[in-house]
Amino acid sequence: MSDLERRYLRLLRAYPADYRRSRGAEIVGTYLDLAGPDQRWPSAADAADLLRGGLRQRVRAAGAADLTPGVRLAAVLAFLTATTLAAAWSVLELRPPPADLSLPTARPFVSLGIGAWIAWLLAAVVYALTPGRWARRTVVLALLLTLGLVPAAPLVGLPRPPLFVLLPQVALGLVALGLPDALPAAVRAAPPIAVGVVALAGTNLHLLSPQRFGGTYYVGTVVPVLPIAAVTLLTVALLLAAGLALRADHRGVWAALILLTPVGLLALQPLAGAMDGGGTTVAVWSELAATAVVIGVVGPALLPLALALRRPPRSPRSTPR
Repeated sequence: MSDLERRYLRLLRAYPADYRRSRGAEIVGTYLDLAGPDQRWPSAADAADLLRGGLRQRVRAAGAADLTPGVRLAAVLAFLTATTLAAAWSVLELRPPPADLSLPTARPFVSLGIGAWIAWLLAAVVYALTPGRWARRTVVLALLLTLGLVPAAPLVGLPRPPLFVLLPQVALGLVALGLPDALPAAVRAAPPIAVGVVALAGTNLHLLSPQRFGGTYYVGTVVPVLPIAAVTLLTVALLLAAGLALRADHRGVWAALILLTPVGLLALQPLAGAMDGGGTTVAVWSELAATAVVIGVVGPALLPLALALRRPPRSPRSTPR
């Protein structure tokens, strides 16, 4: 057995054992036939293809064939929410507070976040025009820029959006990586339309007083906005789940389960206040961190738990006489 075949067999472990026994040799043989004469390692595309195929087969074995459509539905809702929020934060970035408030800014913008928000708006336009590989690449770019704000801000000595703004944006972006390629043009146009509506309606965001909340300009604005986004996203997901379930279509249920983590992070402030029991408007750092850890652990764990509960019972094997 060659090293290349051995490495393909390791990747084949992504598939269920029964599937490997029945079709494993055929799958590995196909990849070996297509490999180059001097190739020693599986290509990145082959590895990704095997891992995706194994995940699909494991999902089918768990009796959840409607999970993949649920992932795509959750990705569309997450992408729409992420780009809409990015539009709101872009309006905020273009309206820094007056200089007499003595708040740190990256003038002419509020913070370094303007770069990440522009990337999200670009992703909305790209997905409307060319869904598929390029749209996912722009989502990855927006994700990287959002994550990069955390180390970049102290390096350049300029402010960035708070973590309780960046965390839900990252969670929404991760879910949005599952965006489907084949969608009607009207549906793909929804994110740019929402961006335009928010840009027009959000011109009064600067009227919220940052001194009222005793923090940065971002804190004064996002504290009332993020919970509204959480309630809206959860309500839409639940309504879709209920409507689809009436037709024996459970992709809406899977989408709602997938979106629970982003929804929880969007509602981080009120959830942290509820866990503390103090009812404060802005939770302290320790409360936010503890609540975010709970959401980050419990939310993703619900999906494999639901898959385990959905797994069909094995039929008993007949004993030979």
